[in-house]
Amino acid sequence: MKKAEESLQREFGQVRAGRANASLLDRISVMYYGAPTPLNQMASITIPEARVLMVTPFDKSIIGDVEKAILASDLGISPANDGNVIRLVIPQLTEDRRKELAKEVKKMAENAKIVVRNERRDAMDNIKKQKSNNEITEDDQRDLEKEIQVITDNSIKNIDDLTAIKEKELLEV
Repeated sequence: MKKAEESLQREFGQVRAGRANASLLDRISVMYYGAPTPLNQMASITIPEARVLMVTPFDKSIIGDVEKAILASDLGISPANDGNVIRLVIPQLTEDRRKELAKEVKKMAENAKIVVRNERRDAMDNIKKQKSNNEITEDDQRDLEKEIQVITDNSIKNIDDLTAIKEKELLEV
């Protein structure tokens, strides 16, 4: 259940909210000596201003390849190359786009909740199997089921909290 929450948080980090976030570039790979290499392993990514990402490759000779990889990605941001660094200016989001992204965030949250519920179901099935094999008593079964339910409720509450924070960030102008 914790892994579902952590995964959701990573997914939320990749949703563009009109401000610069280094995790936007996590999925971008650059061909470096014939092998796809994650951008964050071959360049430093800094945020000099609220809506600007600055990518500084460790090897200046690959700046063109980095620029091509960013253009080929699904970010929809045009890089500005000055020979030493690449600047990415994140455009302001429109009202409609903000609402679309908020819906997308809700879908991601619902998928995370489904994962949590599936984990609860598997744990409950496991407890019932242990009870039928006389490995645990009825009291133990009841206590474990209550404990699993409390953990599930807490996990779903955390997911709801993360979702509310991300929606507020998206809808904020």
